[in-house]
Amino acid sequence: MNHPSAPPRSTDGQGLALVVVGVGVCSALHVGKLPVAIPHLQAELALNLVQAGFLLSLVQLAGLSLGLLVGLLADRLGPRRVMLVGLCVLAAGSAGGALAPDVNRLLVFRVVEGAGFLLTVLPAPGLLRLHLRDPVRLSRALGWWGTYMPMGTALALLLGLPLMAWSGWRTTWWLLALCSLAAAAWLALRVPATVAGDAGPATSSSLWPRLKRTLRAPGPWLVALGFLLYSGQWLAVVGFLPTIYVQAGLGAANVAVLSALAAAVNMVGNVAAGRWLARGARPGVLVALGYGAMAAGAVVAFGAVGYPVLQYLAVLLFSAVGGLIPGTLFGVAVVLAPGRDTVSTTVGWMQQFSALGQFIGPPAVAWWVTRVGGWHWTWVLTGACSLLGLLLAVRLQREWTARPGTPAN
Repeated sequence: MNHPSAPPRSTDGQGLALVVVGVGVCSALHVGKLPVAIPHLQAELALNLVQAGFLLSLVQLAGLSLGLLVGLLADRLGPRRVMLVGLCVLAAGSAGGALAPDVNRLLVFRVVEGAGFLLTVLPAPGLLRLHLRDPVRLSRALGWWGTYMPMGTALALLLGLPLMAWSGWRTTWWLLALCSLAAAAWLALRVPATVAGDAGPATSSSLWPRLKRTLRAPGPWLVALGFLLYSGQWLAVVGFLPTIYVQAGLGAANVAVLSALAAAVNMVGNVAAGRWLARGARPGVLVALGYGAMAAGAVVAFGAVGYPVLQYLAVLLFSAVGGLIPGTLFGVAVVLAPGRDTVSTTVGWMQQFSALGQFIGPPAVAWWVTRVGGWHWTWVLTGACSLLGLLLAVRLQREWTARPGTPAN
């Protein structure tokens, strides 16, 4: 019999997905706060463009180096427990950054934030799979999970500029530290820890066999490479958008709205991917459509100089249809994992490659813009990623079709 004062728990699929996505959005706010803070950091800490690129990408350093290890840890200790630790680390990193006296200290605490971000978001698909056994509900929930990054980035871009103009960037860092602690309490109270696989650790002897099974299977490699080719170009384009518009002379309010909308529309593709996968759509086709739209959107967004409305519509196309890629890859990853006990390990491998893309993408674009003297040739780098992504989509569809129990149509 339940104690009458005990808080309700989100055992239903919709409630669980709401909590998990909410935690993800809180984590993504720490990534999205940086683009709007760049002008403030340039004024206060003499930040240059390349340093700004590294600040954008350093949050991914932990994922770049530890993604697979954290995935193994989440499969062993349980995703809920690891996510709670991650939110606390994220809060500590943000609080430390608020106290940073210079760029170097800020870079260090950005790495700490990255570790917390990784520990928080990496186990989430595995947590959803533990609680949602119906494939249709799982596909839809994973489609919504894919929106955590664009939703958090959009909120940070929309609210960050007026907040920082009013109270400064350090106050924003403090508020997001408190947000992370609140998200940890929400997760602890609303998501039960009694599901098999999350209540206690597995034996340590299973770690090495689990790792070998993951890395020997083609599925984890395909979803990881797919995220690598997507994440770097999306973060580079959306992350530098406020800087581009400020340089173009737009006002702060316009910059906030335009940048936030460009990030938010990415949710359209994520949610659509989850729904279409639930209805039996071919993942290779969805991924190919996403890469094709990103390639075309980047060419127009950076190449159609003198047509600002057309350029902005191309940015929206780039982000919205490009959202099909993460939404599809999250759904595919939990199926192409070698077993139920390797879901977080597979997502960890995917996160490691996603972090690699986000780590090298913004600095590479910043370096390229500095070399060519402007943003007009940015599409060359993003287009190369999309072309490789189209080739990968073909191989991904073959692997999906060959997987027992997946629809071949």
